Amino acid sequence: MFEDEQRPLYEVKANLFKGLAHPYRIKVLEILSAHPRVSVSEMLAATGLEASHLSQHLAVLRRNRLVVSERQANVVFYQLAYPQVADLLRVSRELLGEMLDASREQLDSLRGLPQIDQDRRMQ
Repeated sequence: MFEDEQRPLYEVKANLFKGLAHPYRIKVLEILSAHPRVSVSEMLAATGLEASHLSQHLAVLRRNRLVVSERQANVVFYQLAYPQVADLLRVSRELLGEMLDASREQLDSLRGLPQIDQDRRMQ
């Protein structure tokens, strides 16, 4: 199915998506997409996470090279490692919107069907 030399590239790409695969990591990336850099204390306030949990999520994001950090005195700041991460989030939000619109249309179609008589079901 895959040529041997392509397999590692697909594995790297899959690992990138694994790094994105948590709601709080998406939230952190969206916060970072809206600001040039954000301190850990600002992210704690914005996410409502405990410091240890935020630290774990940031470690995953760093490991997958989605964010970079910089220490200034006692404050650690984070920013997106690549501007394309914000583009990826924007495209995924647009895709999700289209998918939800399609689901809404299906739901509206379902609501337009004639009622099923309950008495008939029990006979």
